[in-house]
Amino acid sequence: MGDQAALVELVHANRILAYEAVLDAFGHVSIRGAKTGYHISRSRSPELVALDDIQHYDPDSKIIGSDTRGGYLERIIHGAIYRVRPDVRAICHFHSPAIMPFCVTGRPWVPVTHVGATVGMNVPLWDEQTEFGDTDMLVSTREQGASLAIALGQHSAVLLRNHGAVVVGGSIRELVMRGIQLCRNADVLLQSLAIGEPRALTPGEVALSGAKNLDPRVLERVWDYHLSRAGLNA
Repeated sequence: MGDQAALVELVHANRILAYEAVLDAFGHVSIRGAKTGYHISRSRSPELVALDDIQHYDPDSKIIGSDTRGGYLERIIHGAIYRVRPDVRAICHFHSPAIMPFCVTGRPWVPVTHVGATVGMNVPLWDEQTEFGDTDMLVSTREQGASLAIALGQHSAVLLRNHGAVVVGGSIRELVMRGIQLCRNADVLLQSLAIGEPRALTPGEVALSGAKNLDPRVLERVWDYHLSRAGLNA
């Protein structure tokens, strides 16, 4: 995939994730740069992001080039994770209401649907207050970003106490599917808790289902579906 095509997919990912209520006025999506750093929109609501909004940042989250438009304050999240996870090609930070009950209570998110297996067996919870005390709840310093990246570890997602979530992927399409399924699985889990104790998938089921869900043919099918829903395939 050429650089231009990758940037178009980044724009589409912003629009899709906004349409599917993963992103709202806040949150952001990035892709790793072909040579260095990463690409991400200027500070703008995701559903409005266009190709002209995309900026390029170096690994320290400093702007590359002469673009003076303001960037997202929490772009440090992206630089910190790309620095320690060479396997990651795309990142999203968001505050979907679907995952907030787990961020607020600390109750573990667990996979209960076969497509939820795309996220993995468990999702750690990062508590900024534990390490940094009272803050504005944003992840906006290099130290905060590094701490969050450590909490993420080799997982596919991490929850932020009382704040939201970060999801990573090996491609933008994988990221989009994983972000949506993190939220949809959370919805099913929360509804199930009202009528009984949910039965989580087993590690073996997560491994097998997760791998099948990320097959390129499946990801293409999912991507085309979301392009259509968001009106982006015309």
